[in-house]
Amino acid sequence: MKRPIYIFSNGELKRKDNTLFFENEDGKRYIPVNNTSEIHIFGEVNINKRFLEFATTSEIILHFYNYYGYYAGTYYPREHLNSGYMILRQAEHYMDLPKRLKLAKEFVIGAVKNILQTIRYYANRGKHLENIEAEIKNLEQRIGECADIDELMAVEGNVREYYYQAFDEIIQKPEFRFEERTRRPPRNNLNTMISFGNSLMYTTCLSEIYKTHLDPRIGFLHATNFRRFTLNLDIAEVFKPIIVDRVIFTLLGRNIIKDEDFEKVTDGLLMKDKAKKAFVQEFENKLRTTIKHRKLGRNVSYRRLIRVELYKLQKHLMGEENYQAFVARW
Repeated sequence: MKRPIYIFSNGELKRKDNTLFFENEDGKRYIPVNNTSEIHIFGEVNINKRFLEFATTSEIILHFYNYYGYYAGTYYPREHLNSGYMILRQAEHYMDLPKRLKLAKEFVIGAVKNILQTIRYYANRGKHLENIEAEIKNLEQRIGECADIDELMAVEGNVREYYYQAFDEIIQKPEFRFEERTRRPPRNNLNTMISFGNSLMYTTCLSEIYKTHLDPRIGFLHATNFRRFTLNLDIAEVFKPIIVDRVIFTLLGRNIIKDEDFEKVTDGLLMKDKAKKAFVQEFENKLRTTIKHRKLGRNVSYRRLIRVELYKLQKHLMGEENYQAFVARW
């Protein structure tokens, strides 16, 4: 099974014959081409044309992150599964507002139901989240009434405002108080972790889209405009509560990441490499975790669930089966 590789050090990615390797002052680290799905690059890494040519042939995606550890961009190899038919179906569903709105609502419904699942999970473990759950349920009722995407996004934004209030009750660490959502750069420890985790979720969804006939440039909830990719943002909404947020709660609950794992920089906070590596390890552990899939009748990993979600979307676009977002049942 192919797996991602994460590079935090500075150095060079090179090709020699039919092999790839990462080289820096500590030596060479060979990359198993046949077993590598993507490479996540956090350090200052030099790449040449010969490397990119071989990565393209090997269908290896490169994800780049900036100084803060947040998603900066992707080298997306030549699409080997591109389908003109599927692109036309995606464009048709985007241009037709009722069709677009139907899909966009389903992404939000999936996100909200998974948020409620996460809240109930911790409420059952003694956390006082009843009021927050009630407010989110009230907002959930409004999703079906939304007449356009902006109204839908507003409801989703309001849900997240209440949901983030639950973080302090779940975590119960003063050094990881939520306060308010801040981005680029985030201004406290918890926001730093949320932004980092979301970046990993976006790139994971993008990598899974690459293995389907779907085009990542045409989303439905997020506007298709001059941004490079939007479909991965749509799919990520469904899975962030049950993957990213659960990873954060686990890391903090087990004291794996602490206050000293962050440092102040000019205009915000930076998570140290040790903490990033710990986050990545827990994130990958979560993606490899398997659950019993009711419809498929077998155990599947969370990473595979993302791909299954994309296959469901393909069937919807082809008129074979109405798309319904995945909702966790644990």
